[in-house]
Amino acid sequence: MTETLAEKTCTPCRGGIPPLTHEEAERFRAQASDWELRDDAHRLERTFRFRNFREAGAFVQEISELAEAEGHHPDISFGWGYATVSLQTKKIKGLHENDFIMAIKIDQIFDRSTKSPSG
Repeated sequence: MTETLAEKTCTPCRGGIPPLTHEEAERFRAQASDWELRDDAHRLERTFRFRNFREAGAFVQEISELAEAEGHHPDISFGWGYATVSLQTKKIKGLHENDFIMAIKIDQIFDRSTKSPSG
């Protein structure tokens, strides 16, 4: 893997391919170490913490813009001081490289938002 996940773009997944194995998912997760493998490595999840509802909402808005640009849409729940993001490629009922690409890019959004003057 010479190109990092952050440098990649999600590719359309049309189904018909197997999801990543647990071992393959663990290798990708090495680049997204704050994320947890869930459901026997069929889903990737992370909860982000914020100082208030507004910061959590702004973070979710940025993720939605990224999701539209990448064509890969996570499940998100958020409330006062938190946002939980869950990634899975639904067409294959498991994880794909795209899920890890999104995880890394979401981490970058979080890092920017916590370092901004208002954050």
